[in-house]
Amino acid sequence: MDHIDRALLTQLQQDAGQSYAALGQAVGLSAGAAHERVRKLRERGAIRRTTVEVDPAAVGGAVLAYVMVDSVAWMGDSAEEFAALPEILEAHVIAGSASVLVKVRTATTERLQDVLRRIYAIDGVSGTQATVVLETFFERPVSPELGAG
Repeated sequence: MDHIDRALLTQLQQDAGQSYAALGQAVGLSAGAAHERVRKLRERGAIRRTTVEVDPAAVGGAVLAYVMVDSVAWMGDSAEEFAALPEILEAHVIAGSASVLVKVRTATTERLQDVLRRIYAIDGVSGTQATVVLETFFERPVSPELGAG
């Protein structure tokens, strides 16, 4: 991956809907060359998908919480059970005092409590610790520059 690929990824993260002409102009390529580079980035898996960023509060997801999930057994085989809860946006097997870390969005704290009950119903879960976010300073996408240098 060279500096042009990284610049393309940065541009696409800012606005994935821009034309190949605009994308090419931003990185010094023709529209055709930009299109070809993006196609190759998709083929190599650097671009997983093209999506839209939605304001969570605008669609009923004003409450954000990170939940540490304790267990009595290995939870690495529980991905489908966590994925079955639509309020869970991310789930990670982690090292440390807990087994799994999940990111949850709900409309209210009452709905968060319901999600915690459903997490408890997953086989092997022995407890949870939820941290509710009061304010988000910023969120950023993965930087294409992580592997540079």
